[in-house]
Amino acid sequence: MSAHGFIHHLDLTVKDPWSSAPFYDAVLGFMGYRRWSEDENGIDWEHATSRDRLPTIGIFRARGENASRIHDRYSPGLHHVAWIAGSREDVDRLHALLLEIGATVLDPPADYPEYGEGYYAVMFADPDGLKLEYVFEPRENSGS
Repeated sequence: MSAHGFIHHLDLTVKDPWSSAPFYDAVLGFMGYRRWSEDENGIDWEHATSRDRLPTIGIFRARGENASRIHDRYSPGLHHVAWIAGSREDVDRLHALLLEIGATVLDPPADYPEYGEGYYAVMFADPDGLKLEYVFEPRENSGS
């Protein structure tokens, strides 16, 4: 299978990477990522179980005149990021972890048939209000 077109890395801008790091350590750690590098600009996690350690996820300090503005997912820019869960139980386990760490849960685990058959997800926010999602969606391999 070719990885052509798959995401290599995702960098997110946050107000303070070191304040957000415990949230991302918990959430990304649950999903199989590990902290990979850190410098004065921010922090990167790599996927510990993938062959190429990809994709990587980075959080970097916001800069410039809009650095303190609240994220608005309905303005031009990023709306949300969704990761693939291995099962409905994985979605439920992440939800329990989110509650344990005091994260903002936007929508608890639920079925979303409007997005696809068997689509089951939890929607949550990072400390800066970026919307994140963990979704299980059983798909049949069409072979095409």
